[in-house]
Amino acid sequence: MEKCQISNCSINTMNLTCYMVLSSPTQKTGITVLCSIVGILCVLENSLVLFLIFASPKIRKKPSYLLISSLALADVLASIVFVCSFLDFHVLNRTDSSKEIFLLKLGGVNTSFTASLGSLLLMAFDRYVCIHRPSEYKVIVTRKRAVVAMAVVWIATMFTAFLPLMGWNCCKVNSTCSELFPFIDSKYLSSWICLVMILLLCIVYAYVRVLWKAHKHTVYMEKHQTQAGQRNAKMRMDITLAKTLVMVLAIVVTCWSPVLALMTYSLFVSLNDQIRKGFAFCSTLCLVNSMVNPIVYALRSRELRSSLRNTSSRFRKKVSISEITPEADSIQKSSQIETICDDTVCNTNMNLLKA
Repeated sequence: MEKCQISNCSINTMNLTCYMVLSSPTQKTGITVLCSIVGILCVLENSLVLFLIFASPKIRKKPSYLLISSLALADVLASIVFVCSFLDFHVLNRTDSSKEIFLLKLGGVNTSFTASLGSLLLMAFDRYVCIHRPSEYKVIVTRKRAVVAMAVVWIATMFTAFLPLMGWNCCKVNSTCSELFPFIDSKYLSSWICLVMILLLCIVYAYVRVLWKAHKHTVYMEKHQTQAGQRNAKMRMDITLAKTLVMVLAIVVTCWSPVLALMTYSLFVSLNDQIRKGFAFCSTLCLVNSMVNPIVYALRSRELRSSLRNTSSRFRKKVSISEITPEADSIQKSSQIETICDDTVCNTNMNLLKA
């Protein structure tokens, strides 16, 4: 494959085919199957989350679920825009689009993925406040503030993502083009990498603080709790919280680290075809993250699971099924990292957390 000529940035002279690193039919088939399966699951899962939230007047009024809906919307857009653009370019090898159309598609991908991380950051802040300032949670996290925060995140991410289309590209500024993305200025790419890393670090910091608070709570319960049964229950809750948070951090870091590492590497070293090919496959991990998000953040919620059961029950009645399977006698306890800071999580025994 011909090496990219990063000095040429005109749509008439830039060789876009050198960015199409998937050369063999096996590679194209594999990436098509992967993107199709993950993309379809991502759309179905996040669409279900959006439906469950907005179908319930009680749930959609809660700030935490507004943040979940923002995450689900971003992940739906990410799956649709990314899969269509990625397969169109790397599998179908279409180069008939103008520079503006290409940057518009890339801006859509950047907007959705960055908004997804921004929504994760808002949810991390929501949980941080829930654990560290439970008595003031309902005063600090209101529906109005949640809507304003969501609007700021989406506007900021859209502005940042479409800067190349508005003129910050290597053609307009006559600068070095990225070896990973056509028309993208290397300085813009480094700025976007810094933005994403800041978002990830803030997410990790918030969850580490929550983990530390859970650890302190466990130590306190061991020293002061007199009732053994209640002490063991609280310790189990803290252990569940810790396991869930570790899972959250592991998923975010695993899905985003390879892409960010290769992007950063491309700023300093000229890439060969194998590295660019590896980047193409690693970029699908961001799509996997969007697929996993609704499972980790939404469908583990007791209220959403209850809404799903009620919706399923109504659907079965509408299609005239004679027998409806009764609800299970017991419902599995929801994760203690539920995004909704309800009374049972934030207001019960939270005075012990301040010790």
